[in-house]
Amino acid sequence: MELKADEHLAMILPIPIAQPAREDMVQFVSLEDYPNVFAGLRRAFPQPQNLSLGRSRGAASSPARLKVVEVGSFSASFVPAIRDFQRLDPQFRLPDGVWEKLGGYAAYGFAVFKLKQGHARIHPMAFIYPTATPDRLFFPTVQFHDGVVHRRAHFDHALYCQTGGFGGRNLTAWEESAGPASQTINTRSAKNLILPEHHLYRRNLRGELDNEDITLRLA
Repeated sequence: MELKADEHLAMILPIPIAQPAREDMVQFVSLEDYPNVFAGLRRAFPQPQNLSLGRSRGAASSPARLKVVEVGSFSASFVPAIRDFQRLDPQFRLPDGVWEKLGGYAAYGFAVFKLKQGHARIHPMAFIYPTATPDRLFFPTVQFHDGVVHRRAHFDHALYCQTGGFGGRNLTAWEESAGPASQTINTRSAKNLILPEHHLYRRNLRGELDNEDITLRLA
């Protein structure tokens, strides 16, 4: 990712983490040494992809600041619950009530990636967490940029996953790779986050779509 920013920024990703959530439950993984991992994912799908996209459903004393983890060239924090945003650096906090307006995040945690101002290339980011929804893959795609929760948003995303043979009819909107991941990905360099013997699936999100997260049922 290439970034040009006039100030420090943060990307906040909601995740359906197992409850009760603790600050040490998310493991951040640096892929600084494998900056081309997404190029390898794209090579697994040599044919142009044009899918029709529909909706996918998917106060006491001052608290201690959240732990900041250095992951390659960026820093990250895990916010266990909405109430813990007050423990995040003030410049990265969203206005009060944002997550309540979006709805559905009362039992979620939040991975926060902090991006420095200036012009830089940002290497891939990864994290591992125990999920509260083992029967579903969750993609945090909801967008909030300007202080207003919009019903629709512009998407320019490519989602990738592996399902271990599960998913069946729920994968009809996804494209399957021609072969296993090991054909285009160095899975060891990817810190074993990608299984070499399994196929990959991809779904492109392009244009103005409903502003919501994407879920893929595996059952």
